[in-house]
Amino acid sequence: MLSEERQDGSAIRQAIETLREAIGSAREGLPEEVFLFVSSLTPMVNVDLLIRDDAGRTLLTWRHDRFYGPGWHVPGGILRFKESSAARIAAVAAHELGAEVDFDPVPLCRHELVNASRDVRGHFISLLHACRLRSAPDERKRFNPAAPRHGDWAWHQACPPDLIPVHEVYRGFINGDSIARGCPSIQVSGNNAEKSE
Repeated sequence: MLSEERQDGSAIRQAIETLREAIGSAREGLPEEVFLFVSSLTPMVNVDLLIRDDAGRTLLTWRHDRFYGPGWHVPGGILRFKESSAARIAAVAAHELGAEVDFDPVPLCRHELVNASRDVRGHFISLLHACRLRSAPDERKRFNPAAPRHGDWAWHQACPPDLIPVHEVYRGFINGDSIARGCPSIQVSGNNAEKSE
């Protein structure tokens, strides 16, 4: 049975007000601890950037963190509060690549990822947008296989074998497979899509 304090919601309202004062404007993003907490309460929406060139290559970035482990992934980012997809795509290109991009406003596909065993970062709705570079990526962030760094980029003629598991849904797009563009949006569930904590 809920305590009287929980029933009237006063403790929750006080906690929310404390968080609101500590966070400031959510439009600027959330502190890591708050973001992880919120991600355990509601689905996150993110945009992913499929950047290909005239040579048929795809630009990927190297990722290495506690949620996904080491591997290549399609650059992307989570929408901030009241932020447009266009603004987030531009921000991802600037922050991850040091570049500017044009993009198709109609997503190539939508994927829904549900991690059955984890609540933190446990539910994403991902929109994949076709993008083209308007400026070259920052050479200082070019991937060096002898010293891989989180966030570095490299062109790939074909999908690398060490793609992070959660982005396997993009393998056809990375390979330039025209059939992939006709694939329906899908939901991905299960523990094999991400690295276990």
